Amino acid sequence: MKHFKLYSAIIVSALSILLCYNIYCLVELYQAISRQTVELISQSLKDADLDEVLNRPKKYPVPDSVPDYQGKSMSQKRSIEGDTLMIYVFDGEGEVTEVRKMPLDPGTNYSDIMVDEIGYGAHQTVDPIYPFYIADLDSLFQLSLSRKGIRPKYAFVNKISSDGTVVAGQSPAEIKESLDSVSICYNIMSGERYVAYYSSPQGYVLLQMLGIVLSTGAIIILIATALWYLFRTVSRLRTIEEMKDDFVNNMTHELKTPIAIAYSANDALLNYDTDNDLEKKTRYLNIANKQLKRLGELVENILAVSMERRRAMKLRADNILLRPFVEEIVDAQRMTAGKDVTINVDIDSSMCVNADRTHLANVINNLIDNAVKYSGDIVVITVSGGSDGISVADNGIGIPSKSMPYIFNKFYRVPHGDRQDVRGYGIGLYYVKSILDKMGWSISVKSKEGEGSVFTIKFGKDE
Repeated sequence: MKHFKLYSAIIVSALSILLCYNIYCLVELYQAISRQTVELISQSLKDADLDEVLNRPKKYPVPDSVPDYQGKSMSQKRSIEGDTLMIYVFDGEGEVTEVRKMPLDPGTNYSDIMVDEIGYGAHQTVDPIYPFYIADLDSLFQLSLSRKGIRPKYAFVNKISSDGTVVAGQSPAEIKESLDSVSICYNIMSGERYVAYYSSPQGYVLLQMLGIVLSTGAIIILIATALWYLFRTVSRLRTIEEMKDDFVNNMTHELKTPIAIAYSANDALLNYDTDNDLEKKTRYLNIANKQLKRLGELVENILAVSMERRRAMKLRADNILLRPFVEEIVDAQRMTAGKDVTINVDIDSSMCVNADRTHLANVINNLIDNAVKYSGDIVVITVSGGSDGISVADNGIGIPSKSMPYIFNKFYRVPHGDRQDVRGYGIGLYYVKSILDKMGWSISVKSKEGEGSVFTIKFGKDE
């Protein structure tokens, strides 16, 4: 327990650092998947472009009048030099009219360049002959996205000329500012390009991370629950440990006091001439006897707790005639009460119960003893019984409502401010409850401060 706070702080700090690192990794993963998603969307646009231009001759008839193919008077040659794509444009005479340089991104896949070349060539062949319909490209773009598992709310394509004018598609005024976009240049010669607009693919990204996010969240919840349970358990153990220490300290003090008093009384009888003083001899003997009785009660309390801890303890059930059994206990209580006590017994003379005689006597003794202790100078106690149970009612000081849920807990004592005239150890009612549970019975209490309490034992468990 001594280093528990330090170790707990270290463990919580380490878990907090790991949690922060985990969150950082999740953010990095989210950004990486987002980048990959943009690449997939760009690839979808390229796939849709190539499908659209190659499907155009199959879908639409050849026009009656085919315009001259402008590409016949021009040609181009491409080559890769280092990290640059070189494009050489030739006129009809084979002379180089223009050289264009396009930097290649690091890690560029050259097979993608070949696919782009096929697309460029297809556009040069098909575009002058067959009409272009933007709806076809939109449909193919959405289909390609769907095949990759990306289903944005909005997805459409605009055809843009080299000067930035929208040739086909939605006008700039119709495009929402919240939409993202990617573009490809499908004709390097003219600079024409397609721009695809789409709503944020956040749902798709989160779906890819769903497994990791859920497992991480489950681990966090499990760790938090385990820590909460650990701290709660340790807190209870510390409370019980403190209560146990208080019990041991109080019990040690209580044991020392009667031993010292009895020793002093016995010493006086041995060392002083008390034979000629009968009154003094009687007083010393009464003192010693009273303290020995007190020691006996303390030992019984300790043994009661010790016996309760033995889970395999067997109860010996006897058929007990209840009224004379209770009256015997009441008579003993009247003799040792030390104050004006009236104890009434209201039990039918023929009533019997089947129970362990010793433990039932201890239970009733505890309840009556508490009623005497926690009452004023004039005590009135009523022990009543019927076919369903026994009750012990008193006119004592009562129990505060805030203490009611805890009175049967081990070592718990109801606080009474600075009052020191009543001593206890918080084990009497705990013992009562434990024994009744073993007997298959139950106990309940009703109390009001200043008016007294009623403890009710039922011959069976409460439903």
